[in-house]
Amino acid sequence: EEAVVIKARFGDRLDGWLEAALPFLFRRPINPNMLTVVGTLISVGAGVAFATGRFGLGAVLILVGGVFDLVDGVIARHHGIATAFGAFLDSTLDRLADMAMLLGVMLHYAALGEAGTVLLGGVAMIASVLTSYAKARAEQFLPSFEGGFLERGERLTILGLGAVSGYMLVALWILAVAGTATVAYRFGIAYRELARLESAQKLGDHTG
Repeated sequence: EEAVVIKARFGDRLDGWLEAALPFLFRRPINPNMLTVVGTLISVGAGVAFATGRFGLGAVLILVGGVFDLVDGVIARHHGIATAFGAFLDSTLDRLADMAMLLGVMLHYAALGEAGTVLLGGVAMIASVLTSYAKARAEQFLPSFEGGFLERGERLTILGLGAVSGYMLVALWILAVAGTATVAYRFGIAYRELARLESAQKLGDHTG
């Protein structure tokens, strides 16, 4: 999701920027699925860092994992080896990484006995997963489906900023509230667009 959103915003310029910044990655074909897995492991490492209270390290690992998440798709397109399974793997492991990072934060606050903050992290995690799941399900019926306040890139940025600034509680509130609002917004968009699609299909059946 993160790579798709950034790609949509910056277009083909993103590929050129990454090739110029990291030319050694494009000299030989590299299995993009391997990069996806490595990036996920780094993101899971961020979750471990959060769980042990090393928030600064966790923020750095979020950044590194995000770079891998961008590069895998660019390499696949550069060498013409993009596959449907690669897209499936990338999207699925993104969910694993998201949950691992927030779980790490929740474990940290659980060890401190801060049950309210753990609950807040749980709400943020649920909203994160539902935001992506709603998009995936809607796109089974609609050609495109966007909208909401927090995409994956924004969520990771907020989590990372919360970690390095010392305002993790504020970051969790933003993720929980804006994430829940994004889920509600996407439900509304899905209801409207799917109803419109069904009406168009019924109209086509009658006229046909």
